[in-house]
Amino acid sequence: LTFFWFQDTQDAPLFGEEDENNQTKRSKMRHPLVSFFHLFFRTSAILVYLFCDILSGRFVVCMVTIILLLSCDFWTVKNVSGRLLVGLRWWNQVDENGKSHWVFESKKTGSKNTTSSAESRVFWLGLLVCPIFWILFVFSTVFSFNIKWLVVVILGLVLQWANLYGYVRCKVGGKSNLRNMAKNYLGVQILKRVCVWSSFAAHG
Repeated sequence: LTFFWFQDTQDAPLFGEEDENNQTKRSKMRHPLVSFFHLFFRTSAILVYLFCDILSGRFVVCMVTIILLLSCDFWTVKNVSGRLLVGLRWWNQVDENGKSHWVFESKKTGSKNTTSSAESRVFWLGLLVCPIFWILFVFSTVFSFNIKWLVVVILGLVLQWANLYGYVRCKVGGKSNLRNMAKNYLGVQILKRVCVWSSFAAHG
């Protein structure tokens, strides 16, 4: 069985939502290094895919490089940038009865450590824009019959979609009606597979 937990939320601005009284303070970048790496791995994976023939003529080298970049991106976004940039995080835990729990958490209301609207924009735009590229790559690979890249582009899409799905659930999931849980079953199953794949790629 799979259960969903939604921790008490708010304080994490979505697409630059911010309190007018704190606008100046929150417009500053509080975690520039984290913001950089939030974009670096996912952008690098896209660039390596686009310029593979220029960077290296060897398919295996490019494939391994892209998978490593995607795995680093998945881990960084899931465990670091989401928590620091927007105060959100999601994970899976198994209780003592062996039941799987997907936890979607956001910063508690009234927290003193408010998030930066500038960092929020970086986080959400990076999270939304990059999966669009992988969708285009999937279609271009299929239509051009470039089958050798199909696994790579599908992996890129799934890994980046998983983080997008998880963080959107963190942001709005607590407001969802329980009747929508059945619709989320597929997403949860994909998240399970993604965690296994990323762990395998990181240690492989």
